[in-house]
Amino acid sequence: MSAVEEKIAALGLKLPEVVPPLAAYQPAVTSGGYVYTSGQLPMVDGALAAAGKVGAEVTPDRAKALAATCALNALAAVKSVAGDLDRIVRVVKVTGFVASAPDFTGQPAVVNGASELLGEILGDKGVHARSAVGVAVLPLDAPVEVEIQVELDR
Repeated sequence: MSAVEEKIAALGLKLPEVVPPLAAYQPAVTSGGYVYTSGQLPMVDGALAAAGKVGAEVTPDRAKALAATCALNALAAVKSVAGDLDRIVRVVKVTGFVASAPDFTGQPAVVNGASELLGEILGDKGVHARSAVGVAVLPLDAPVEVEIQVELDR
């Protein structure tokens, strides 16, 4: 088990299986020394963990936890192409999409779920640039979707 996976386990979490694509794309691809993940939904054991709009059917706190699930799924996607999460030099960018009720403006706090988990797991290597974007709807009516870009050692 890699040091990163040991840290995940120490947090009481488990690296999930890679979520199969919902359409014509790959969960992650490499280019040069980087891995780019596709958007990851809060899937747990093959099912969407929650559905609906944040600020309406889904509370912001629940959405924040779901964003952390998305980040864990993204790390699984990274491992699927990198082979070993210990190859991560740093998380470069996180983009979070939040399916938002019309009056909801707390997207950054929701995406903190992903950012904070990456920091807990990777320490300084988890510090990243980020965008948190409110959207009308996401695939499967998911409340949140997260994609990450990481740099790997060569």
